[in-house]
Amino acid sequence: MEKKKVAVPLVCHGHSRPVVDLFYSPVTPDGYFLISASKDGNPMLRNGETGDWIGTFQGHKGAVWSCCLDTNALRAASGSADFSAKVWDALTGDELHSFEHKHIVRACAFSEDTHLLLTGGIEKILRVYDMNRPDAAPRELDKAPGNVRTVAWLHSDQTILSSCSDMGGVRLWDVRTGKIVQTLETKAPVTSAEVSQDSRFITTADGSSVKFWDANHFGLVKSYDMPCTVESASLEPKSGSKFIVGGEDMWVHVFDFFTGEEITCNKGHHGPVHCVRFAPGGESYASGSEDGTIRIWQLSPPNADDNEAVNSNGKPTVGVNEVARKIEGFHIPKEEEQQQQQAEG
Repeated sequence: MEKKKVAVPLVCHGHSRPVVDLFYSPVTPDGYFLISASKDGNPMLRNGETGDWIGTFQGHKGAVWSCCLDTNALRAASGSADFSAKVWDALTGDELHSFEHKHIVRACAFSEDTHLLLTGGIEKILRVYDMNRPDAAPRELDKAPGNVRTVAWLHSDQTILSSCSDMGGVRLWDVRTGKIVQTLETKAPVTSAEVSQDSRFITTADGSSVKFWDANHFGLVKSYDMPCTVESASLEPKSGSKFIVGGEDMWVHVFDFFTGEEITCNKGHHGPVHCVRFAPGGESYASGSEDGTIRIWQLSPPNADDNEAVNSNGKPTVGVNEVARKIEGFHIPKEEEQQQQQAEG
C-alpha cells in the first residue's frame, strides 16, 4: 500500500476561544497579512505567509464576530457582541475609532478605496461610515429583511451584498439608492459570502451547499452538495480551479471547481471549522475552528507535467499570468510579481 502524504499545516495558537472569522489582506509592499476574529474578544494580526503573530487589538468587551483589513493593510476593523465596531491602526495596534451600535455587530467590511466602512448585525441595519469624517453620522441603507450575517462590497464599491442569519438568500444593494436590487436565492441561510479577487464570482456557503454566482449578471454558475453542513467556502484566487470548504465535520476539504470532485481532505482541527480563506496568491489557505486555532495549509505542489510551461532556464515560456494560472504555487520572484501587479493595475 502506498502511504498517502498527509499535509502538515502551520498551527497558529493564541486565541483562547473559537475562531469565527478570517481575512487576508491583498499583497502589499510589506507582504500580506491575516487577521482573525474570535469569541475571546481579541482580534489578532499575523504574517499571512508564516502565520507569525504580529499583534493583538485590545479594547472589545465581548466576542468579536467579524474582522477585516483595508486594501493597504494599514487599518483593521472588527465587529463585536459588545455593540460596537472598532477601527484600529494596523501598524501600532491603537484604537482609532469606536462606532457604537444598538445591538451585536456581526459583519464589517472596508470599501475597496478604503474610505468607507460597512457594518451590519442583529439590528438589521446596514451602516456606511465615512473614514474621512469618522465623527459624522453614518449613512443607513433601507432596513435589511433579517439579522445581517455577512457583508461585502463589489463593482468598485457601487454594490453591497449582505446575507441574513435567519433566512436564505444574498441581497445585492445599489449603493446610490440604498435599496435592494436583486436577491440570489438559496434554501438555507448564507453563512459565508466571498467576492473573488478578480470580481467575477461570488462564492456562498448555505446549509450543505456551496454555490458560485456570476458577480456581474448574478446567474448561478455552479452549485455543489457537500458531505456535511458547511460554514465557509473560498475560491482559489489565481486560477479559480479549486475551492476550499470548512464545516461541521472538522475537516478542511479542497475541491475541483469544474467537476466538484474532492482533491484533498485536511484533518487536524478538533472542532467545527467556522471559516476558511485563500491567501491572495493562492499558494496557501487558512482555517479557523471552534478549537481556538488557526491552521495554514499549503496547496499541493504542482504536477510534474505542469512544468512544461517553464523552459530550461526556469523562465515562463508564456505570459506570467498564464503560468501562474497553470502552476499553482509557482513562486514568482518579487520584481516580476510587482511588475505583474502593475500590469494588472
